[in-house]
Amino acid sequence: MSPEPALAVVIPALNAGDGLAATLGCLREGADVFEMDVLVVDGGSDDDTVAIAEANGAHVVTSARGRGTQLAAGAGQTQGDWLLFLHADTVLAAGWASELAAFIAMGTERAAYFRFRLDDDAPGARRIERLVAWRCRALGLPYGDQGLALARGLYREIGGYSDQPLMEDVYLVRRLGRRRLASLQSAAVTSARRYRTGGYWRRPIRNQLCLLLYLLGASPQFVARVYR
Repeated sequence: MSPEPALAVVIPALNAGDGLAATLGCLREGADVFEMDVLVVDGGSDDDTVAIAEANGAHVVTSARGRGTQLAAGAGQTQGDWLLFLHADTVLAAGWASELAAFIAMGTERAAYFRFRLDDDAPGARRIERLVAWRCRALGLPYGDQGLALARGLYREIGGYSDQPLMEDVYLVRRLGRRRLASLQSAAVTSARRYRTGGYWRRPIRNQLCLLLYLLGASPQFVARVYR
């Protein structure tokens, strides 16, 4: 008997060769639970991203560059009752598949995201994790590096990802609304490379400034200029 439901995993990628193999490797656990299709949407990488994706059994398509654009393109080129959107530098911890399957079996009309973790032992990493937990609990705003799983029908109902250069994850979860969001206990372990490079104080402050500007109505294009 085939496992149900079918799960399509969509991973936007751009020069993601360093961490992509680990991301794809963690998904093998899902093959025992779901009828699963893994799609890597490449935005024009000039490293070995495509070769790594294909070597690890993923299907690869190309699209215009931009995470929102790539996510939307991937969702439109997959089959399956449920969609799981995952960043190319994020690894789901063991047990994610059975927990997600149990969530889906509840027949809920909600989306699910994973608990945020960074792959660094620095005190700054724990501080960021606490900040993210507060943001999710108080504001109902999980980001894309926590993964997002939702039924295809619900994805279509809220209009899918927007073709915008930044805050595409905030745009989508705000359309869902906090009552249609559920937190899973399994961790999504994301690379801390950008925090180690940008600073465990400076980068979060910049990120929060960008979020505030966006929530106050600034255009994604303007927020992207501030971010960069």
